[in-house]
Amino acid sequence: MNVAGHVRIGFGAVALGALAIAGCGGGGSSSSTTAAPAASSAGGGGASVATADNSNLGQTILVDGNGMTLYLFEKDTGTQSQCSGTCAQGWPPYTTKGNPTAGSGVDASKLGTTKRSDGTTQVTYDGHPLYGFVEDQKPGDVTGNGSTAFGAAWYAVQPSGDTATGGATSGGSSSGSGSSNTSSSSSSSGGYGY
Repeated sequence: MNVAGHVRIGFGAVALGALAIAGCGGGGSSSSTTAAPAASSAGGGGASVATADNSNLGQTILVDGNGMTLYLFEKDTGTQSQCSGTCAQGWPPYTTKGNPTAGSGVDASKLGTTKRSDGTTQVTYDGHPLYGFVEDQKPGDVTGNGSTAFGAAWYAVQPSGDTATGGATSGGSSSGSGSSNTSSSSSSSGGYGY
């Protein structure tokens, strides 16, 4: 075999090795602690919504299938999301590939879906599109609660569909002003501090 043949075989082995390595990483469900809820991919089934008692808020709130806090955005109009682009990078919409499923404590009649402008299907609860928050690192974190970013307030959601305002946190860099405003009529326009 000549040198050119060895180069082709060597290049092919490197390419196959790179594909094998790429296939080993990150192909599962949203288990990353820095990426808030992502679309459910389990057999094309629906995303799961459950409840959890949150000691930081002193209330029971909605969580995704991984136990991460789900939020509503007060700027949304009905089931229509007003969060896209940079907003959706900080507050990832909780999307689904099928009908969402209700876990313990969740009123299944309040679960629904809405189409987003990018064509994905977002889970709704009591008429509110649901989101995660990238600064929540583990189940029980509610760092986005009471934050005002992208023109309105963000709150965890109670099983009743009401906002979970008890013990609202400052929300760190999610709030352009760093305030812990818990007023539902907040209209400050915040930036996303990344």
